[in-house]
Amino acid sequence: MKRRGKADQYIRNVDKALSALSKRCDLDDPEFVKNTIAIIESVGYKRNLSYAYDIYVNYHGLKWERPKYWVPQKVPKIPLEKHIEAIIGCACQKTATATAISKDTGIRPIELCNLTPEQIDPERGIVYPESAKHGKPRVLKLTRRTLNMLNTWIAKKNIGQKQKIFGKWTSDNYGKSFRYYRNQVAKKLGDPSIKSIKLYNLRHYFATMLLRKCNNIVIVKEKLGHNNINHTLIYAQIVDLLDEDNFTCEIAETVERAKELIEKGYEYITGEYDDGGKLFRKRK
Repeated sequence: MKRRGKADQYIRNVDKALSALSKRCDLDDPEFVKNTIAIIESVGYKRNLSYAYDIYVNYHGLKWERPKYWVPQKVPKIPLEKHIEAIIGCACQKTATATAISKDTGIRPIELCNLTPEQIDPERGIVYPESAKHGKPRVLKLTRRTLNMLNTWIAKKNIGQKQKIFGKWTSDNYGKSFRYYRNQVAKKLGDPSIKSIKLYNLRHYFATMLLRKCNNIVIVKEKLGHNNINHTLIYAQIVDLLDEDNFTCEIAETVERAKELIEKGYEYITGEYDDGGKLFRKRK
């Protein structure tokens, strides 16, 4: 697979799938393997196992007819910003920084794990990720807070320009750490629903918030690095379903306060009032 140009993460996923299968059955017996896969409940997992075993079969010259499993597309869950912020606040510096980047940019976990300082503009907070899944190149923006977190992490670890910012982390390592702190937050807040938030939901959150802001599905497609706009259109449906009146409002009485609110994602609504304040709002 390496010689065929497959990505390291792809190879790890195949290895993991074949290792799981080998514990249940003899990999050199295709019919036994097919029966083993068939009794697994998750359709998505069955499909992944079938693809991985197909590689094994072709390499060893075995014969089988790969079963076809159709996985219905689901509308992704969009977590509340307050829950994402709670996870960032609870997590260690490394995971908090990574989670904040994911929230700001919608970057794929594997893309985040491959980030190096030379892909970051340390002053303007612009990110130039190396796209995964043969996606299009794109330019993303960090909030001032996230940029400060990132610059602090890079300085603390003395990370070189070509070194990976998060070291030997893989997307699996990132996901494991994210789930640990997510569960801590769920326990602390007494809200078991938080445990249903997945790492990839941060990408869905970014896409949905961006579409709400710009109302342009093509821009969202480009920022996500999608090659096919059909993969992006699901977010238009989500935006339509979300409560448009679910806002948090703040009043800024100074330019500094207005700037702070804008950096936090608030949008200007109207002003002036008797007290000189201007009204800002942000969806919850």
